[in-house]
Amino acid sequence: MSRFIPQIKNSQWFRQTYDVASVWKNIDLILLAAVTLQSIFGLFTVYSATRQRLLNQGFDQYFYVQRQVFFVLFAAVLMFVVMALGHDLIRERGVYLYAGSIFLLVLVLVIGAVSSGARLSFDLGPISVQPAELVKVTVLILIAAYTSDAARDQINYHELVVAVLILSLPFILILAQPDLGSATVLVAGVVGILLLSGAKRLWVVMFTLLAGVSAIAFAVSGIVDKYQLRRFDAWLNQDSNEPSLQRIVLQVRFAKRAVASGGFFGKGFLQGPLTNGAFIPVQFQDFPFSAIGEQFGMLGGFVVLAIFAIICWRVWVIAKLSRNRFDRLLATGYFT
Repeated sequence: MSRFIPQIKNSQWFRQTYDVASVWKNIDLILLAAVTLQSIFGLFTVYSATRQRLLNQGFDQYFYVQRQVFFVLFAAVLMFVVMALGHDLIRERGVYLYAGSIFLLVLVLVIGAVSSGARLSFDLGPISVQPAELVKVTVLILIAAYTSDAARDQINYHELVVAVLILSLPFILILAQPDLGSATVLVAGVVGILLLSGAKRLWVVMFTLLAGVSAIAFAVSGIVDKYQLRRFDAWLNQDSNEPSLQRIVLQVRFAKRAVASGGFFGKGFLQGPLTNGAFIPVQFQDFPFSAIGEQFGMLGGFVVLAIFAIICWRVWVIAKLSRNRFDRLLATGYFT
């Protein structure tokens, strides 16, 4: 046993796990501060957007904000675990992470909870787990690892096809849930990696068009639930009087009214009549910005957008300063 101790102490895992100074040295403090501030702002927004609705239904007014706190703390722990393990280990295990996330995508189609005609998540009581969110990470890890191994600065057609095939399976499974939003975000991240990896722009454009045609085919075939199509229709026709669109259109109208009524400085925390009156049915999920606009006004909305801009800026800086190709491609995928 003693002969293994020097090997453990000299391992990268041991040094990164127990050398606290080196861990903090690799943290972008501006990015950490921006994410922390946005998380805190999000907690206040979730509480204000759900408090009155929960009270009206006889539930604990802190239910959703407590759940959000759990997610924030879990994300913080996960961040330090990933930092301790190191990117090399994550890269080497990319295939296994990808396979595990694909298994969860298949499983959620079988036993996932149904909400608005879609099977998006596992219902675990007080929380729900959405595999598509995990896939957004694992797909980028695997494609970044694969394209970074290319012998040239510009990947060839064969390597592009393999990258597209890696994306195709989770993309189809996510569309089958259906979740058009997550599918779109996934494609955007992969496009960013492909462009930086040197793929010809014409190839990337053709691939993006293929993804768009696939999404349209799913919609026309009836696999995509009509409710999601009605949401697009309501967005394009916000003045429509069609009965099937009224619930969605009404929500959009009240959300816009809430933002407009906030003015420049807002009505104050917990002082928004539309938010407090629960006039926006799923405000904390679909229209959280309306709660921000009504309570904190244009100024508060600008602050939130500015923090998001800082986060994007720091991720881009990290991508530019990355010492190896894998880290640079992965950061670019997250940025896009």
